[in-house]
Amino acid sequence: MIKPRTLNGFRDYLPSVMIPRERLMETARGVFRSFGFAPIDTPTLEYLEILTGKGSDETDRQIYRFEDNGGRAVGMRFDLTVPLARFAAQHINELGTPFKRYHIAPVWRGERPQAGRYREFIQCDFDTIGTTGVMADIETVAVIDRLLSQIGFERFTISINNRGVLTELLRHLEMENKTVELLRALDKLAKIGRDRVAAEMCDTAGVTAAQADKVLALAELNGDAESIFQRLPDLVGPGEAGQAAIERLKDVYQGALAAGVPAERIKIDVSIARGLDYYTGMIFETTLDDLPKIGSVCSGGRYDNLAGLYTKQHLPGIGASLGLDRLLAAMETLDLLGDAKTPADVFIAYFDADRRDDYLALSAALRDRGISNEIYPEPKKLGAQLKYADGRGFKIAIVAGANEWSEDRVQVKTLASKQTQDVNYRHDQSDDLVQALKQILAGEV
Repeated sequence: MIKPRTLNGFRDYLPSVMIPRERLMETARGVFRSFGFAPIDTPTLEYLEILTGKGSDETDRQIYRFEDNGGRAVGMRFDLTVPLARFAAQHINELGTPFKRYHIAPVWRGERPQAGRYREFIQCDFDTIGTTGVMADIETVAVIDRLLSQIGFERFTISINNRGVLTELLRHLEMENKTVELLRALDKLAKIGRDRVAAEMCDTAGVTAAQADKVLALAELNGDAESIFQRLPDLVGPGEAGQAAIERLKDVYQGALAAGVPAERIKIDVSIARGLDYYTGMIFETTLDDLPKIGSVCSGGRYDNLAGLYTKQHLPGIGASLGLDRLLAAMETLDLLGDAKTPADVFIAYFDADRRDDYLALSAALRDRGISNEIYPEPKKLGAQLKYADGRGFKIAIVAGANEWSEDRVQVKTLASKQTQDVNYRHDQSDDLVQALKQILAGEV
């Protein structure tokens, strides 16, 4: 016998988790589409040269790679942004710009598993390709806010920064040739603390302790948005590019407020840099106020040069990714998933074998009216069937035996409250039953 088991870093999803997982994806699709983003898909496997050198050395080490049967070096995608850059370079002439897309699909990274993070996980990405306009930056913040709100969260923080602010500070300090190493170290500030980040800057970038201190002084800038914007110009230096980066950050902040994002949900945080090397401008990280230690659940930024690896056409882009599985882990911790083990709303008991066709007709009538339901497959005792329905998390059970069928009625049982009501029903007259069910499902009774 082969022992049934899953690989380390991978997991099975039971209905109790998969049902809310699919609901999250459905919510995300609805939000993306409401902003005009169109769906695409790309292959799981890419030529290895498409994937390597686009994220970071760490990302390259995490790529699942092998030689396929044709002798080609291939890799499994580690995110959905790099395949998008290849996709855009290949198809942009037929798509036109600006091009807005969303993509919900699994990715793979051979990293150490941790809470809410597995080696196979779903990403929900949305991106705008072909424009450097600030409206695309602002819209990204608005989408993130709408996403988390529609999923059901009220207390979360969208941290925003412009990587150009940090880049121009390093140029002002004559450390621009150390940008990648310094920003990677700085991105760990919230995780490992000031002293360890300073030490990493000295080790990996070869800067002095005094130089590292100047970078960290900017990163530790705190306070409300207005006070940060007042202090940034002196810290960044007088260069035009630095001042332009500050103005861009200010425009995105003000635009997000105009788009309806509550001020208390937006934080100007010049310490965030994002670990991936391809970000060039605005960057975003979203954390849950009630569970900050789980990390960012929706992050991204602007990457104006990524597609340049595949085409001479300039294809700037900006977008973000919802960490679906990390968000699910957070919802599980916060007891927000519920306990439903079925996607159907109504359970139909089947205990009169002679009326099989009536149960089938009832089920079809309800489904035609938009009410999902399940019939028990065998005519067992009613108690056993109701126990099954309760264990699966059904909200409602419909019971009809010989007496009910002969009197053109059914019993509607609300399983949580144990309340029962008789409701008129015939196969050609289902209005009363549909109305009663919808009222219970909406919590009106």
